[in-house]
Amino acid sequence: MTRYEYEALKWNGEKVKGRIDAKSEIEVKVRVKNMGYKLLAVHEFTSNSPGTKTGTLQSLSLKEKIDFTQTFLTLNKAGLPIIESLIFIEKDAASRQVRLLAQEIKKQIIAGYTLSDTISKYPNLFGQVYIGLAKAGEDSGEIDKTFERLIELLKKQGDIKGKVISALTYPIFVILLAIAVVLVMLMFVFPAFKDMFDQQGKQLPAITQFCINSGEFLKDKWAVIPLSIAAIVGSIMYLLRWEPSKRKIDELVLKVPLISDLIKAASFSNFLTVLQIAYDAGIPIIECLYLSRTTLSNSVMQDAIKVSIKKMQAGSHLSESLKAANIFPKMILFMVSTGEQSGRLGELMTQSVQHIDQQLDLIIDTLGKLIEPILLIFIGVIVCFLALSLYLPLFQSYSV
Repeated sequence: MTRYEYEALKWNGEKVKGRIDAKSEIEVKVRVKNMGYKLLAVHEFTSNSPGTKTGTLQSLSLKEKIDFTQTFLTLNKAGLPIIESLIFIEKDAASRQVRLLAQEIKKQIIAGYTLSDTISKYPNLFGQVYIGLAKAGEDSGEIDKTFERLIELLKKQGDIKGKVISALTYPIFVILLAIAVVLVMLMFVFPAFKDMFDQQGKQLPAITQFCINSGEFLKDKWAVIPLSIAAIVGSIMYLLRWEPSKRKIDELVLKVPLISDLIKAASFSNFLTVLQIAYDAGIPIIECLYLSRTTLSNSVMQDAIKVSIKKMQAGSHLSESLKAANIFPKMILFMVSTGEQSGRLGELMTQSVQHIDQQLDLIIDTLGKLIEPILLIFIGVIVCFLALSLYLPLFQSYSV
């Protein structure tokens, strides 16, 4: 992947600059066009490009973004100039990455760039949603309110991520524990019984022989275990990033009961939250859709929102555009339509987010209750398999 810098025009004629990691200039042109911009210039990024030196800045965690935004907002509300606020963060932030970020932003502002222009130079650190809202807040003169919205959005994303992780942590832990127990049994327990089984002078049952052979192989070739784990994890990561396989996986997960509901509810919650916050910040509704679309990781859902954006560009209302995507629940479409008709779109979108969040909590609760018996069955099958493998030879000796 190569990093490119681009300059483009928004729909309202405003110039924007940014950077994109892509395989070629053609891909940059396509991605900029998908953002709704008209590309003016694109060139390969070099470390000598003006205003692009980022030192050792690599990425910001969600917590680091929240800490930076919260501290900056607090200092700004206290009446401190932007430069002094950034100097404070540069010296006293707990995270080294946040201190480096404050240092870089301070340099850019001293050089004459605005805060939003500076932030837009770091799309890999902040993301398009953060950049878009910061720009809207600065243009409208409501930077405090915008940063409050950003903090609300970041915390909301953290909550959703935390809920999904908490729902998956227990089953993953149990599965890993079961794998560890099986490996210990195969590598240490079965070999200890091998001499006793050999003394019987009888042919061992197939499953017992399989376990003994597997244990001896793993004990002799123990390096296979970490290499296999690394290969499996690496293959999964590659398949999740390679575009053709990722699309197939995205299509597949949307067909799995309950898992599909979980992915859709989490995606809708993020999408509608950004849509509502961007709308309240005064961003044009088409740009709101573009920003909201960047929160979706599922390529199938991204394509569906493209249909909505095209509908919107053709002059349709928001509710009609979202309906054309054919992925949103009827309740959400009804509330958006009601908000448009009553002039309370922002309020009704907020209620839509609350409704989706309730649905997400119910799905996670249901998933947790469903996973428990599945895990019990999974553990039971493993225990029965190991017990039969260990005791079948003994039962054979008693039957003689």
